[in-house]
Amino acid sequence: MFVEFSSIPEDAKVWIYPSSRKFYPNEIEEVNKKVKDFVAEWKSEDEDFKASFKILYNRFIVLAADDISTKLLIADIDASVSFILELQQIYNVELLDKMNVCFKQGEYVQYKDLKDFKKLLKNKAVTAKTIVFDNLITTKSDFDNYWEVPIEDSWYSRFLK
Repeated sequence: MFVEFSSIPEDAKVWIYPSSRKFYPNEIEEVNKKVKDFVAEWKSEDEDFKASFKILYNRFIVLAADDISTKLLIADIDASVSFILELQQIYNVELLDKMNVCFKQGEYVQYKDLKDFKKLLKNKAVTAKTIVFDNLITTKSDFDNYWEVPIEDSWYSRFLK
């Protein structure tokens, strides 16, 4: 069942899918509807199941599921990945590639290959204070507290040396 993101418990499971490009203004409303429809139907046979989503910076799709009261099965996770694969095809974007880095540069969110990101660090085009998005976090609490952090406070800090 779809619920507001704010009502999802802190220990809920979270998946973050960064898009290889911003969704265009004419796509956002449709993407929002597709994701909301998916979340509303996801495990609809289980009335205790609660899930939600956010689309942030017109680039990140964040799914959240309260898997404490209702355990997620592999088939449920497969259904969400299949849905994300569909979105990739429809909008010609990459959403599942975790070998890329998203970071803020001024008011913009950049999406770079890890190899290119390391070059930016080496050339000091980004610094330890640059805000990165940790798209590998797995709980709502971590999402709320550690998703947007300076490089020096993230696992990316190992590339500063």
